[in-house]
Amino acid sequence: MDGGHIGVDESGKGDFFGPLVVAACYVGPEHLAELDGVKDSKKLTDKQALGLAIRIREVCPHSIIAMGPAKYNELYEKFKNLNTLLAWGHARAIENVLEIQPATHVISDQFAAGGVAVKKALYEKGRAIEFRSMVRAEADIAVAAASILARAEFLNRLARLGNEFGIPLPKGATNVISTGRQFVAKHGPEALSQVAKMHFKTSQQVLAR
Repeated sequence: MDGGHIGVDESGKGDFFGPLVVAACYVGPEHLAELDGVKDSKKLTDKQALGLAIRIREVCPHSIIAMGPAKYNELYEKFKNLNTLLAWGHARAIENVLEIQPATHVISDQFAAGGVAVKKALYEKGRAIEFRSMVRAEADIAVAAASILARAEFLNRLARLGNEFGIPLPKGATNVISTGRQFVAKHGPEALSQVAKMHFKTSQQVLAR
């Protein structure tokens, strides 16, 4: 391993309810002993991810960009494209970490044209950094750490939204229609954008009479 690098990943992209969260995390050789058990968040239970995220936050320089549903819907209207929105979030998280921790390169998962778009969205400090996007990037320890931070933040915020509106909100995008209809019956159709990503086709199914 080199002197250390930044990994970046997101959570909530495919979930109808809840925020979109992007996290960037710097991992250097000095952090490795503390990161035992850190692997791709998809291979962890929610409970494991929440526990590991506490340790990663304590040990590693990181940044978490969370776009709650209302903000997400507003940004989606502006960008009209999820990859552009993701690239913007990745770039902001990377920049935030570079403010506190210099690094030579960043590793990210490959989403469509991601690397190019993120590079374009970076400011001056970020443009000097080498950007590598790779398939199955979660095999990299810094990307795995970022994926855990993003997932834990997503889970915490999803739970808070559910508490706030008095309806437990499920993860995913397939088993959500009945909850969505229950939500609309309780809070009205205009409130749906406070908890859900409105460009999903699911929103039309939920709102269909």
